[in-house]
Amino acid sequence: MQQFAIPFWKKNPFFRLLAPLVAGIMLQWYAGFAISFLITGFLIIVCAYLLFSLLNLEWKFYLQWLQGLLLHAVIAFFAMVLVWTSDLKHANDWYGHHMNDSSSFLIHIQEPVMEKERSLKTTGHIVAVINRNGLVKVKGRLLLYFAKDTGHQYVQYGDRIIVSKPFQPIRNSGNPGAFNYERYAEFQHLFHQVYLNKADLRKLPGDEKNLFMSFIYNARAYIIRTLRKYIQGSRQEKGIAEALLIGYKEDLDKDLVQAYSNAGVVHIIAISGLHLGLIYVMLTWLMDKIPFIRKSKAARVCLLLACLWLFSILTGASASVLRSAVMFTCIVIGKNYFVQSTVYNSLATSAFLLLCYNPYLLWDVGFQLSYLALLGIVALQQPIYRLLYCRNKWVEKTWSLVSVTLAAQVSAFPLCLYYFHQFPNFFLLTNLLAVPLSTIILFAEIILVAISGIDVPAFFIGKITGYMIWLMNGLMTSLNRLPFAVWDNIYAGIHTTWVLYVLVFAVSSWLINKSKRAFYISAFCMFLFTSIHVFERMKIWQQAGVVVYNIPKSRAIDFIYRDTYHFVGDSMLEHEGLLKNFHLNPSRLSFHLSAKSDSLPVLYRNGNMVWFCGKKILLLDTALNVERRQEKIRLDLLVISRNATVKIKPLLETFNPALVVLDASNSLWKIAQWKRECITLALPCFSIPERGAYVLNIEK
Repeated sequence: MQQFAIPFWKKNPFFRLLAPLVAGIMLQWYAGFAISFLITGFLIIVCAYLLFSLLNLEWKFYLQWLQGLLLHAVIAFFAMVLVWTSDLKHANDWYGHHMNDSSSFLIHIQEPVMEKERSLKTTGHIVAVINRNGLVKVKGRLLLYFAKDTGHQYVQYGDRIIVSKPFQPIRNSGNPGAFNYERYAEFQHLFHQVYLNKADLRKLPGDEKNLFMSFIYNARAYIIRTLRKYIQGSRQEKGIAEALLIGYKEDLDKDLVQAYSNAGVVHIIAISGLHLGLIYVMLTWLMDKIPFIRKSKAARVCLLLACLWLFSILTGASASVLRSAVMFTCIVIGKNYFVQSTVYNSLATSAFLLLCYNPYLLWDVGFQLSYLALLGIVALQQPIYRLLYCRNKWVEKTWSLVSVTLAAQVSAFPLCLYYFHQFPNFFLLTNLLAVPLSTIILFAEIILVAISGIDVPAFFIGKITGYMIWLMNGLMTSLNRLPFAVWDNIYAGIHTTWVLYVLVFAVSSWLINKSKRAFYISAFCMFLFTSIHVFERMKIWQQAGVVVYNIPKSRAIDFIYRDTYHFVGDSMLEHEGLLKNFHLNPSRLSFHLSAKSDSLPVLYRNGNMVWFCGKKILLLDTALNVERRQEKIRLDLLVISRNATVKIKPLLETFNPALVVLDASNSLWKIAQWKRECITLALPCFSIPERGAYVLNIEK
């Protein structure tokens, strides 16, 4: 009897539904269609889909492809409407539609106040805008920063305050290749921020607290106090303990986080599906030991899901944790009440539900990486595992962990290259050491919190846990110091990332299924990948330019020639720790720069004057004696830094600049003063703090 293979999309129907949902979300975000067009299109497609049912059976059979196409169109239009409605600025009661320069705001503090290096930070819900015409109820969120002298006791979760200070829009730095913080904040429904001294706000009597969220915040605070009390060791150990259990990252040491990232195990200290999976295994084991729960299916399901979701909310409900929580919910319900579906379908179902809840999760890095890693594990772990046969029990378990790590790495590394531009060369070794050790630490911390009321055993477990964290930190930092531990400064663009993914999946299919077609596709992708890099290399050989960076209170200028750069600015910015901190490194990666040079063949500098690729540039950071000249010196660029004691009008007695650039090392009041002078003199002016980094591209 002939057997027929069931196509993948029939066994996993939610994959077919997920594709138009993702397409609709992306199309609406980048195209921005009007709501009238979206609703009209949605209604027409729905009507067409319903009319299809009126056809006779013969026509339904011949046009079944049309039915599928209409269903996909319905989902795509639904996704587009979802994106439009998710944009808070489209709501009539968004606070931005009602505020002006003289507005006051009634703000409800939504989260506990966190202490930062120079300020206190939290988020607030804008309840009302108070104008001359009265009070208007609105909605929206903003970032609140308080001066340190305000104090935790003065502003707390649940308080209501009145603020009259104007809000500042959240903006990007504008530095080339920099993280798009403005878009990230917009996805969190955050558009403005404000810095408040104690005199800038008026606190109203009473408070408004959500009972459930109060329980969550109090539970987090209790866990943090418990870990700080009983975990023995330095702040590094306590910071890792807090991040590992509940995702609290305020006490993490930045250098230690960088070491974990370089080692390829940063997922351990970023609450992810791994943690929820371990909690799921532990809960399942516990419930099998309790007779009443073991016999009652309903009690088992309810208790299991309640614990999983409580842990997810307690840890901050990141995208990767939400993905795991939704997926485990589908698995638990399906396993107990329905025919168990495939893991692929459970993954697609969880992604579909999460994107319906928040379509902006599609751009969340954690969301993308967690799904890709799990897809890789499901698809590639078993083929990799079957490559070796191990008789010894412990060797077999080690190889099983290696196969999981390899499968996850294969599917996630192109996206990691795109976002982080580095590859951990020792990821296999570090995961073999860190994953089992972090699992033991996680369970030890859970036990510690559970028995925290009993001092003696809690002290003993806390001491052992602190030692294990110290050991894990030591291993990661030691491995990070080894030569070639990390391959960094890797350039990866959007096109190379897509080609690399097609290459990875084609090679995997070729090796697993022995498919000739997959081999030809992989060969073509390799050729295309190489061609793109050759083309990019040719572009690098032709590039030259100047970048004046937007780094608060800092002077930073790069003169770029081919794949090298000459830096002028504050020497502290070239420190390795700050270089990794979203300022200079992303820009240099975007320009494919690989080496720093103290001198470039096309650059000559004499004091404040710079000649670069035929351009004449004056860099002013101090006072300058000028004299009237009959023939003024023509400048392509005049860059003023560090609150130089100069005025624009006297400078024009000597120089004729095409553009004046005021960088971020200047005070805002000083920049405003210079701008007024430039406007009066009809001189083009570019303010770095207001408009972002300035980039001058020079044609060679």
